Amino acid sequence: MNALLDFFRAKPGVHPPEHKAESTLSPIATLPLPQKLILPLRQHIGNMPKILVSVGEHVLKGQLLATPECTVSAAIHAPTSGTITAISEAIIPHPSGLPDLCISLTPDGKEEWAKVAAIDWRNTPKETLIASLCLSGIVGFGGATFPTHIKLRTNGKSSVHTLVINAAECEPYITCDDMLMREHADEIIQGIAIAQFLLGASKCIIGIEDNKPLAKEAMQTALVHAGSDYKTISMVTVPTLYPSGDARQLIRLVSGVEIPHDKRATEMGVQVFNVATVRALYRFLAFGEPAISRIVTVTGNVQKPQNFEVLLGTPLPALIQAAGGEKSGTTHYIMGGPMMGFDLPTHNVPITKAANCIIAASPSLFAPPPPAMPCIRCARCADAWPGQLQPQELYWFAKSDNFE
Repeated sequence: MNALLDFFRAKPGVHPPEHKAESTLSPIATLPLPQKLILPLRQHIGNMPKILVSVGEHVLKGQLLATPECTVSAAIHAPTSGTITAISEAIIPHPSGLPDLCISLTPDGKEEWAKVAAIDWRNTPKETLIASLCLSGIVGFGGATFPTHIKLRTNGKSSVHTLVINAAECEPYITCDDMLMREHADEIIQGIAIAQFLLGASKCIIGIEDNKPLAKEAMQTALVHAGSDYKTISMVTVPTLYPSGDARQLIRLVSGVEIPHDKRATEMGVQVFNVATVRALYRFLAFGEPAISRIVTVTGNVQKPQNFEVLLGTPLPALIQAAGGEKSGTTHYIMGGPMMGFDLPTHNVPITKAANCIIAASPSLFAPPPPAMPCIRCARCADAWPGQLQPQELYWFAKSDNFE
């Protein structure tokens, strides 16, 4: 394993400026209840859920507003109690900038919960647990937003023996997972145990980058407190390189298993979950709490970069205001990291399940890229490429229209 890590330290990946320290100086804060919540029905990969409520209806916190339609879909719940004021199209956080169907909810300030109940997952059939999770609204909170109940299903085609927990968070600026591990490591460990049980995985490996010493310490302490029942869970520290958090790269880093390009990880007996996703699993089964909020990093050109626990549907301006407001020179906002994120079409969009980070961008932080230099086939791109391809050759093929 040491030899494998030495190879990756010496070769693939890049290390752009991290910009993580700015948003980790303060603990996670809870955002005040906004005046209005806008809940897009497309907050996940797959089909749009079926709406169960109507305009004028009073709903309770945690109440199911839209139920999954078909297999690949996810539920939408009320983040607080209040009244449904509209079911109409609104601009959503998406690269297209197009509007989509949303449910608008005006909070009543009472925070009155619907009837929820914990589930004894250790003594409940797996089929029943999966059926319950189908209505939890939990998706991949690392940004992929794939419905979690689908990933927890096992069938005769795949036998998962290793659960990999993605705690790398390799993108610059994003620190929501780092702070989540620092403050809620015990809940993450409990969620790992649930995912491991449902998958039938014999072992679990947590992959965490070496620039998160406080998070690593918190996770190790939580493992010790969990006791011998969690001895199948181990932790591997990986080098701080982008894209170590890519699922295939992380699997190779922590286990030495390389997933072929034409296969899924589950076909090789491996499944990957983000730390925030497994924590949500624990919250749902231990308290009956569906996916109604998430941790969001607010950073960049704001007065007080910080992480916040944010109700889904919260308008972005409320989040920027909680971070002290934007500094002068802010030109636009980025959702996600600077590598894989995208420019928001407007600042007036709601927070969704995919919103792990909001970056206030300015020319001082993101200068216009310089003109492209001619390729001299120096192969430095190949040295940095974790997929072991040759980008300089791909460039020449593309220039000559040799796309095949």
